[in-house]
Amino acid sequence: MSKQSFSDEANKHADNQVYANLNELRRLQYKTQGFNFLPNQPVNSLLSGKHVSRLRGRGLNFEELRHYRPGDDIRAMDWKVTQRTGKPHIKVYTEEKERNVYLAIDQRMTMFFGSQAKMKSVIAAELAALMAWRIIETGDRIGAVIYNDKDIKVIPAKRGHQHVISILSEVIKKNHQLCVVNNQAATDHKSLSLAYNKMLMKLRNVCGHNALVFLIGDGHGWDKQSSDHIKQLRQHNEVIACHVFDPLEMQLPKMQQMVVSDGNWQIQFSSQDAKTQQKYQAEIAQQLKTYTDTAKKYRIPLLSIDTLTPVDKQVRKAFGGG
Repeated sequence: MSKQSFSDEANKHADNQVYANLNELRRLQYKTQGFNFLPNQPVNSLLSGKHVSRLRGRGLNFEELRHYRPGDDIRAMDWKVTQRTGKPHIKVYTEEKERNVYLAIDQRMTMFFGSQAKMKSVIAAELAALMAWRIIETGDRIGAVIYNDKDIKVIPAKRGHQHVISILSEVIKKNHQLCVVNNQAATDHKSLSLAYNKMLMKLRNVCGHNALVFLIGDGHGWDKQSSDHIKQLRQHNEVIACHVFDPLEMQLPKMQQMVVSDGNWQIQFSSQDAKTQQKYQAEIAQQLKTYTDTAKKYRIPLLSIDTLTPVDKQVRKAFGGG
């Protein structure tokens, strides 16, 4: 390989770490084996255990109310009608053959960060692609709510590979706007919460009932209102939270002179100061605690995805595939 070709390959690799690439997202459809989101998970799966819910799988649709017959399951008995009529009645259901699955994909400015490998925004795009391809393989319909600091793009749930491409194309569009958004979006907690809660409200309206929802993002801006939205969403749907993080976020690097910018303002300070380190650690710990406590309270499986390990390996490990 010539020096020029090697340089081009290196630049291409670097670009794919900063911005998502549609061809890369398409190739992830060949890495969807070894995991699923259905009941009866392996013992080491994220979906097993007493602290998380078991996914219902496909739901049931009410078909009719009829008289009880010998051999009918007594658990299907409609006691109110039985008491009112004086004759035993049962509810008859038919299995729902497919369900809607929605991906809520975070492409806000806080996701435009990565310390060693890929940006969180790229990881979120890859995670969304991996799950979308897997869901289509199972025959379910896939939809998406893709959001940044300013806009929310809703894509209705449909089947088919071409529909997945349409979703991923919208993700790419939002992802490649981050260089622009980075200079326009506010980073204070109030603004982050506003954007996040707008997305959750939209998601609640879109999902309806009996959907499977994946929250893919870093959770920045989570507040009490977010918990209320999740409570309402969780009452009628299954939810899996995918927390995308970069290891550097967990601990502030110690530097004599550190410059931090939000795109509009910047400050310089020493991160070697013990009080600064303690305050940072306390804020990060509190944010994660709120996030994890909400997940436990509403029995939502919580999957942590870092920016260093290949996404497919992390997902396969989390859902019991190795």
